[in-house]
Amino acid sequence: MAKLVVMYSKPSDAAAFDDYYFNKHVPLAKTIPGLRSYEVNAGPVATPQGPSPYHLIATLTFDSMAAIGAAFASKEGQATAADVANFAQAGVQMAMFDTREV
Repeated sequence: MAKLVVMYSKPSDAAAFDDYYFNKHVPLAKTIPGLRSYEVNAGPVATPQGPSPYHLIATLTFDSMAAIGAAFASKEGQATAADVANFAQAGVQMAMFDTREV
């Protein structure tokens, strides 16, 4: 399996961010081919030292890194990636990686 982790910085208007994210962005993202699961944090994001700079963290699961590449090369993936600029003005960080059990 492979994961795409998307970390959204705290927006100036959290309610507007959440409204757009859950009502427009998530439905769009769920059309991405090869997406196996889509999870987000339930409640505030924290660190061992206290609050984090992130408002929302999304974890998307695919079969492989190649599947992530193919997904974002698709028209649905391109539309989803382009949509991030519509609501993530505070900033966003992304990381992709293969996973293995240990």
